[in-house]
Amino acid sequence: MRYFPVFADLDGADVLVAGGGEQAAQKVRLLARSGARIAVVAEAVCDELAAQAERGAIDLLRRAFRANDVRGRRLVYVATGDRTRDAAVSRAAQARGVPVNVVDAPELSTFITPALVDRSPVTVAIGTEGAAPVLAREIRARIEAMLPANLGALAARAQALRERVAETVTDPRARRCLWERLLQGPFRRAVLAGAQDEAERILADELEVGQRQRTGRVALVGCGPGDPDLLTLKALQRMQEADVLVIDRLVDHRILEYARRDAERIFVGKDPHGASTPQAEIDRILVREAKAGKVVARLKGGDPFIFGRAAEEMSALQRAGVPVEVVPGVTAAHACAARIGLPVTLREGVRQFSVVTGATSDGLPDIDWEALAAPGAACAIYMGVGNAPIIRRRLVAAGADPDTPVVLVENGTRPNERAAATTLGDLADCVTHLGFVGPAVIFVGLDWTEACIERPESVAVYRRAPVPERGTGTAPCLELEILQ
Repeated sequence: MRYFPVFADLDGADVLVAGGGEQAAQKVRLLARSGARIAVVAEAVCDELAAQAERGAIDLLRRAFRANDVRGRRLVYVATGDRTRDAAVSRAAQARGVPVNVVDAPELSTFITPALVDRSPVTVAIGTEGAAPVLAREIRARIEAMLPANLGALAARAQALRERVAETVTDPRARRCLWERLLQGPFRRAVLAGAQDEAERILADELEVGQRQRTGRVALVGCGPGDPDLLTLKALQRMQEADVLVIDRLVDHRILEYARRDAERIFVGKDPHGASTPQAEIDRILVREAKAGKVVARLKGGDPFIFGRAAEEMSALQRAGVPVEVVPGVTAAHACAARIGLPVTLREGVRQFSVVTGATSDGLPDIDWEALAAPGAACAIYMGVGNAPIIRRRLVAAGADPDTPVVLVENGTRPNERAAATTLGDLADCVTHLGFVGPAVIFVGLDWTEACIERPESVAVYRRAPVPERGTGTAPCLELEILQ
């Protein structure tokens, strides 16, 4: 982030606009909404600026720019239409430490003006660091469509209530919870509809509730396999509401950018090759924080109910009398398959798709290998790379063809994602030679060919050539095709 976003208080401040054409007039229109005292310096001005000067809305200096014109200004805008003059004004402003913006010249500017959505006192600013103003306008149009036209009335009402709410509800967490109810519930709807009496009745009820002991709650939130774009709207909402985040190891760090910055963060990762937080301790943390009246978001990779141990945490919370909800997430099997265009079912081919785990705390789980090896069956195996040789052996022993297609996806949807296509017979060798360590999903019985789909070029192809017959003197060879 090169440009740090700030909102400048220009009410009553002196601002200079250098230039007298249409671009200068545009800046004057924008600044007029801020309460600034605007001076325009130009030898010639357009009719709009002349009319504003006649009305006394701006101070017009009909002459060439002088370096001393920037003295005492809060901001300077430059739109002379001549780059040499633009640069001269910019140098004069920067010499006196006055922030300056030169229209369409970021290299001459010390600040830029974002695209604005004005619902005063609510203002949304969108910037692209000058790289793509058209994109900023597109985003502004979308936000304009999302926000009610009279949203500012709700913000103004909230501003007027701040002292009353602070005096009535002294606990900070309870007060924030009250504001969430007011600004997101029936009070909001009443204010936006102009029903002032109804809004006051709702406010009185909410203030009474806000003084009571706050009850904590927990949301078990599925954060998907990594890509923040796969977060659900409800997941975002729960993360924004939370006082405390209890975070799994597999939750991508980018996900945390969407949470409240002031939320407490407790990391409870389970590393199969290192330190881990016992499940009983995680359960204790969730109960402890909720009992303290906090809103807790338990962030899990993938979906909480797909090998996420959500049932254990849900049971512990219910026994403790803590309200709990589950927010589903995009599970790794579906996300990884989608990333590489690999269908997990086919109308005339794959009629059964299973999601199984390839490891437990006791070793290899007890799985119905015959069902997984049956014709027309396919599966996604989580946590299986460490047991790849055993998985291959069990499936082949159960009747699976060693030539059954297998696809591995490691770190699916993350920047370091990689994938390889191989066969069941070559699965263990593929894991070893390509160094798959996880987190990874192993797809068995799925391929692009049967679906008449092209394999993505980003997917490597691993094949180990057959071991030569004894006495031929030919060494075994490895065929590895990696397409970029």
